Amino acid sequence: METASFAGVIKTIFTIVLIYYALVFLMRLLAPVLVQQVVKKATQNFTQQREEQQQQYTQQQYKAPKQQKANPKATKQVGEYIEFEELD
Repeated sequence: METASFAGVIKTIFTIVLIYYALVFLMRLLAPVLVQQVVKKATQNFTQQREEQQQQYTQQQYKAPKQQKANPKATKQVGEYIEFEELD
């Protein structure tokens, strides 16, 4: 079984810290670009959905009204309506 040397441990810690700071530096450079792309895509999706809803709304507004049937069924008449008055 081999044991780790002090120099190897220091070298590994130094490499991890170096990679961490490199990633932080790259994220500071790339984060604004990535956020801008996300916002741009969200704006496009929002605009597309708004246009689709507007088209659906205008299509519903200008639909031709349904035509009435030529011979509607006669309603069944049960009887004559009589209005009663109260007497004191």
